[in-house]
Amino acid sequence: MPFARLATATTPTCHIGLGLAAIGRPGYINLGRDDDLGADRSVEALRTRTHQLLDAAYAQGVRYFDVARSYGRSEEFLAGWLAARPEADDVVVGSKWGYTYTANWTTDAERHEVKDHSLATYERQRAESAGLLGDRLDLYQIHSVTPDSPALTDKELHARLAEAAAQGLTIGFSTSGPAQADAIRAALAVTVDGEPLFRTVQSTYNVLETSAGPALAEAHDAGLTVIVKEGMANGRLAGAQAPEALRSVANETGLGCDAVALALILCRPWAGVVLSGAVTPGQLASNLHAPAVDLDEDQLARLDALAEDPHAYWDRRGQLPWH
Repeated sequence: MPFARLATATTPTCHIGLGLAAIGRPGYINLGRDDDLGADRSVEALRTRTHQLLDAAYAQGVRYFDVARSYGRSEEFLAGWLAARPEADDVVVGSKWGYTYTANWTTDAERHEVKDHSLATYERQRAESAGLLGDRLDLYQIHSVTPDSPALTDKELHARLAEAAAQGLTIGFSTSGPAQADAIRAALAVTVDGEPLFRTVQSTYNVLETSAGPALAEAHDAGLTVIVKEGMANGRLAGAQAPEALRSVANETGLGCDAVALALILCRPWAGVVLSGAVTPGQLASNLHAPAVDLDEDQLARLDALAEDPHAYWDRRGQLPWH
């Protein structure tokens, strides 16, 4: 299991990963991108920014990097960084298949990505990921599984994924939507020749969206590594956007709202890796203060009280504009 490398690490930041969803393409739904990235979002500009971010992350102890076929050129950017830095041989690389990027490097496309969990899409995207990342790819995840996803019932797909696992690739899945818990439990039941297929799960969990928590605890107990994404709720928990209670706790700790929001997730005993979605080295440095935050029971209770109804949360997320 590639995540055994993290289990033996000693740096406080080893359980914070860096996700490239917001830096591998010019458009995304995170708030504040105009200030963070400015006007120049050319391929070369974002490639340079990504490499600077990866350098900063690696220097500060981050050892898990997360990309996807649909994150623009994220796999390409990461592959170029890995090739230029052969000494970074202790990182864990995860990617995802199941969405195709369709925005053609624009911010105003009618559709930015198209979902398809078919075997044909897996085979095409597996070849594309292999062409870029080669044997540096440790983890391949089905992107955004929901309870109605055919990936949960397609036996032929399961067999092909099991073949990849037998060749050394770790197989996982990510989830999204208000029924994440149902999707997680359905995926835990998927077996091939009597053995569980999935070894990791990546789900949205944050101060505002906690509904997947019990199912993620079950996944952890079943032996899966849990990766948490969108810990900052696409920017809703950062700075002036943050709820007053979160800002109050942050003031008490002397650290940023982002560090407190991520610290809440790190407190969960089932959380294996918590992703930072930073797009600047400054944001990353602030995120990496999370392991230093020591939340007391009163502060945890005040933060827990911010949880929203999952349907309301995902409805609002669905209304965030790409920019």
